[in-house]
Amino acid sequence: MKNTAFTQKHLDLGAKMTEFAGYLMPVSYTGINDEHLAVRSNAGLFDVSHMGEFLLKGPQALDLIQRVTSNDASKLTDGKAQYSCLPNISGGIVDDLLVYCIKENALYMLVVNASNIQKDWDWISSYNTRGVAMEDISDRTCLLAIQGPNATKILQPLTEMDILNLPYYHFVKGKFAGIDNVLVSATGYTGAGGVEIYFEDKEGSADKIWGAIFEAGSSQGLKPAGLGARDTLRLEMGYCLYGNDIDDHSSPLSAGLGWITKFSKDFVGRPVIEQQKKEGLKRRLVGFEMLDRGIPRHGYEITDSSGTVIGEVTSGTQSPSLGKAIGLGYVDQAFSPLGSRIHIKVRDKLLQALVVKLPFLS
Repeated sequence: MKNTAFTQKHLDLGAKMTEFAGYLMPVSYTGINDEHLAVRSNAGLFDVSHMGEFLLKGPQALDLIQRVTSNDASKLTDGKAQYSCLPNISGGIVDDLLVYCIKENALYMLVVNASNIQKDWDWISSYNTRGVAMEDISDRTCLLAIQGPNATKILQPLTEMDILNLPYYHFVKGKFAGIDNVLVSATGYTGAGGVEIYFEDKEGSADKIWGAIFEAGSSQGLKPAGLGARDTLRLEMGYCLYGNDIDDHSSPLSAGLGWITKFSKDFVGRPVIEQQKKEGLKRRLVGFEMLDRGIPRHGYEITDSSGTVIGEVTSGTQSPSLGKAIGLGYVDQAFSPLGSRIHIKVRDKLLQALVVKLPFLS
């Protein structure tokens, strides 16, 4: 099992640890609800150094990205990032990812899910027929996500870069906490605001940055947060989790990712996805709130009022912010409109739920 540069920090703080994507990672420190609410109201720090990072370099780098991703990366200029996915030839999703334009038409960074690093590398490499220089920098890259409405206010004294006014999905690169070449990005997986910080783990940089962040933030209520709160936070926003809500067999259109699927360019899987759009979708990923008492869990059947199976829960939890049970799941097209009544089969009981608009938390 792999460690991140911060594993000992988590252990010293008494975090509950678990294996995730081959890494020893913190689930929680003071409790999922406590960490969740700290991020929503103030700020929390997540170690997400297990994520994968690839550099694509050279004049053909953009062409390769355009070929393998669904979104239009030609719209990116220096200092901008984009959410996208890697479609497969049958219209499913190899992975979802972020594309960073470090130098237009010359240098890009792709950030992929930890569980898919080798899979994504192999997939992209299989389409690299024009000699694009690819480098996997995952093992030497640290990634901290400082999320919450007060995150940038806490961090701004640590850098001369203007991160207080950094637009969403933009990034800057410079000195942070005395460390050079730190990339600070206005992105995240919580919907609570904040930034993600990428830097190379060398010459004690991980210890210095971790220490500086908590020295600046501890008096302002900054808390470490684990994977548990990361999951409840993203679910309240309706953000997809690879392996749960999207996978190799789910269409970007069915998953509500049509907005990152651009038919104005050619990409792997486009003919199949375009045909799906033309013919109409058979199922859709929807958000739902439980009307009856019960927690929906991944894999639970979704039925109509008579008990006929119409879909399956992909993610579910008790929302700490809303105080109610919520979930995501695929249902037959007929049951996807807002306001539809559906039922979740929980221990042989059919519990009522209502299809609602995403995100759950506005």
